[in-house]
Amino acid sequence: MKIKLALCVLLTAAVQAAAQQPGGQAPGKPVQPSPGPGVTAANPFFEEWKTPFGVPPFDRIRPEHFKPAYEAAIAAQRKEIDAIVANPAKPTFANTVEALEDSGKLLGKVNGVFFNLVAAETNEAIQGVLKDLTPELSRLNDDISLNPKLFERVKAVWADRDLLKLTGEQRKLLDESYKGFARGGANLAPTQQERFRAINEELGLLSVTFADNLLAETNAYKLVIDKKEDLAGLPPDAVSAAAEAAKAAGLAGKWVFVLQPPSIRPFLAYADNRELRRQIWTAMRTRADHGDAHDNNAIAARMAALRAERSALLGYRTYADYALEQNMAKKADRVYDLMHKLWAPAVVKAADDEKILLGMADPSGTGMQIEQWDWRYWSEKLKKAKYDLDEEAFRPYFSMDRVLDGAFGVATRLWGVTFIEHKDIPVYHPEVRTFEVRDRDGSLLGIYLIDFFPRPGKRAGAWSGEVRSQWISNGVDIRPITVNCGSFTRPTGGKPALLSRNEVETVFHEFGHAMNSLFTRVRYQTLGNTPFDFGELASQTMEHWAWEPEVMKGYARHYQTGEPIPDELIAKMKKSETFNQAFDTITMVSTSLLDMDWHTLTEAKEVDAAGFEKASFARMGLPRAIPSGHRTPQFYHVFNGGYAAGYYSYLWCEVLDTDAFEAFQEKGIFDQATAASFRTNILERAGTGDLMEAWVRFRGREPVVEPLLKRRGLLPETGTTAQGAAQR
Repeated sequence: MKIKLALCVLLTAAVQAAAQQPGGQAPGKPVQPSPGPGVTAANPFFEEWKTPFGVPPFDRIRPEHFKPAYEAAIAAQRKEIDAIVANPAKPTFANTVEALEDSGKLLGKVNGVFFNLVAAETNEAIQGVLKDLTPELSRLNDDISLNPKLFERVKAVWADRDLLKLTGEQRKLLDESYKGFARGGANLAPTQQERFRAINEELGLLSVTFADNLLAETNAYKLVIDKKEDLAGLPPDAVSAAAEAAKAAGLAGKWVFVLQPPSIRPFLAYADNRELRRQIWTAMRTRADHGDAHDNNAIAARMAALRAERSALLGYRTYADYALEQNMAKKADRVYDLMHKLWAPAVVKAADDEKILLGMADPSGTGMQIEQWDWRYWSEKLKKAKYDLDEEAFRPYFSMDRVLDGAFGVATRLWGVTFIEHKDIPVYHPEVRTFEVRDRDGSLLGIYLIDFFPRPGKRAGAWSGEVRSQWISNGVDIRPITVNCGSFTRPTGGKPALLSRNEVETVFHEFGHAMNSLFTRVRYQTLGNTPFDFGELASQTMEHWAWEPEVMKGYARHYQTGEPIPDELIAKMKKSETFNQAFDTITMVSTSLLDMDWHTLTEAKEVDAAGFEKASFARMGLPRAIPSGHRTPQFYHVFNGGYAAGYYSYLWCEVLDTDAFEAFQEKGIFDQATAASFRTNILERAGTGDLMEAWVRFRGREPVVEPLLKRRGLLPETGTTAQGAAQR
């Protein structure tokens, strides 16, 4: 697996709990709560959405609609909670647990639109709403979780759980509801609950500020080149894109490179000008790290301390203990153990790789060192020399439309799914494309939106989210509206968008998330969610099909001639599959270890973030020439994206996805029985039961790590040992 562009999380950490409160508007069903005084019916959130498939009328929704919509939605859910508490009847699963699960329909409707725009199409007005809204959602969530009378009713039902005739799904919801209250502070003393609330509110505001700072710093930087000789080594498409970016910035005749992946990645890999590589690399690695108003170091340290304090209030030794309790990993030691199994052989292999790169970069032995802004550049040179393979040779065969067709084709062959593009469905930006997705029997699976190009109002990277998730309302199966977003290479110079291999893999990755969402079939919305260290399984498994020759021959066709990708190029790709994997492994593992180090703090004390990060990297033995995937001030995943103590999930799930795809390879990559089992046990209903049991039903045994080590080329050769394993 290459380093993922994907974050795969839409909601900010501060409002996740509130946003995940049950509820989601059913298509064709008007919202009942009153909008309140002073609010006209022109607000789209107070109307029945008569759009195709109940998609939000994005073309009519404005930033000023959100505040009154949230005021009404929060008031409506408070009223629904009050009704549950005031019910004089004995607490039952239906009148308490189900009633709680089904509350907040209007809030779910507004959240689905708002948080999609926060990530994909934000502006000052939306950012202002978010800052005002975050404390309100935090208070709502705490008022529900810390409502003693409501908890007493849930606890009464939970106490009778063994006497009730509940289905497996109902029992799971009851267990999750009870645990949600306990983990939400319901058992704390009043003074502790007061502090708990304050921590949640502060964390919410800090996470919003962290994200705003990072977006501002990312958008602020431009590397402006006015000498053609400084473009030496760069692919023509990268030069063309930079010229168009310069023209858009009012700098016609020059070239502009920015910190979005489609711009900085080819620059670091191909630009011969080492000094300019250093400049843009330094700019990327020091975002929000300048000691100014946009500096994120103190924010990260404060958030880590607050998380430690909140976890201690709940009786956990560390935040990681709190977070992992809900995950497959369960314990921090299991995460560290997996990371170290990958780290030790990767460090040994990387040391050998660095010597080879240095031999190419400094054949005369002048004393030069490989720096972090050099590794990708010289790796490309080595790949060309060793395999006669140039990554840019793939781009002409990877046009965006054909890559999408390839992903769609895999789903069609595996599960009979079909995709119908619509032009009559409202979207939040003209570049968004919309598809109706149908199952093998013709029934509707859901609506799929794709938004794949960078903009100033969109955060970097790629992710999958939902405008509406799947659930069942009064016997009606509400089908999801799922969204894939990315910042991929734009069309330039009259050419279609021609993707890199990394971008192709990410398209398939996010498509896997989308299929997971579209296949979900649960009664209760809460049970459609799975922990991060299981939730990446579907997406990462889908990546494997992207590189199967049988699949590539279908979608990888030259954008001008239509000729399929040559067998020779596929063979070179296969031969180089483990190339530079030590580097990729170290960048991922080091980032996971940094995350775990931040969240295994046992004291609620703010530390110097820069010093803490430096000590973390030193303790793990991070090679000087290899960067971590993320640094603290830019670590969106854990300080805004919800992955705190969870970044390891990508690697944890890679153990699962490599093992899962072996199951397909054993029977045939399009074997229908294997596909049906994967859909039933992994994609549709995994959240309704025990995750390991779901895995075993599919695979027939628990997962093993050896396939992953083999895939990454990290299995030690006979007679060698991997030295230098990181010590905790």
